[in-house]
Amino acid sequence: MVESTEYIENTATPFYRRKWMLALIALGLLLVAAYKALPYYFSYLTSDVQFFEKEIAAFEEADKQNQPKPGRVLFTGSSSIRFWDSLQTDMRPLKVINRGFGGSMIHQVTYYADRIIAPYQPSAIVMYAGDNDIGNLITPRSAEQVVIDFDAFVKKVRTDNTDVPIIYIAIKPSTRRIKQWPEMKKVNNLIAARAKADAFTYFVDIATPMLNDDGKANDEYLLWDGLHMNEKGYALWTSLIRPVVVRALEEREKSSHSPGDKEL
Repeated sequence: MVESTEYIENTATPFYRRKWMLALIALGLLLVAAYKALPYYFSYLTSDVQFFEKEIAAFEEADKQNQPKPGRVLFTGSSSIRFWDSLQTDMRPLKVINRGFGGSMIHQVTYYADRIIAPYQPSAIVMYAGDNDIGNLITPRSAEQVVIDFDAFVKKVRTDNTDVPIIYIAIKPSTRRIKQWPEMKKVNNLIAARAKADAFTYFVDIATPMLNDDGKANDEYLLWDGLHMNEKGYALWTSLIRPVVVRALEEREKSSHSPGDKEL
């Protein structure tokens, strides 16, 4: 009987060892993922314009190896753009460049515009920002301030490219920031009004389709964190954003102020 018990214990030991090893490996992978994501989540605690210097420098270093051709549609803004891995495919046949970074706010995108927008001479600019401006944990901005920041961005990027179309993607609803949603809706409404008054500014309402029947954020478009987008969310965005970008380019082409060639 004793021998039988010892046999069971001895044969069971490798199983428990494997179980612990698998648990440790899983924990290690989780820690690596958390480490990589840490800068994005830490960015929600600061509005410092220089917080993303390393990311901007990385863009510049990549350009030294492979400089994008001018005239592409440039996507910029926060992590919803940064994590859009299928952007190139989703926007075909349009040629695009992704310059989204971290958990950026509008005024931070404006600060880096001379380095991540102007060098590419974009045929159109697509922006998703404002989400983190309202959702910042330490220094949240009001809807009115976000719109002021947006106006400053428009002024900045049109200094040399006077009629470049700017397509603003509405702030999305999310379960993580449900308390901030009323203020976010104010931003959407105010910038939508700006777009109606400016022939070269466009507003894409991706927010309404992302609400459920109760008027709350629909989880089926979001990742586990209740904030960022999943594949279904990006598919929805593609169906709504791409037609507006195409229309903006066509309208600029028809305009007497069109600068010329665009890469389509």
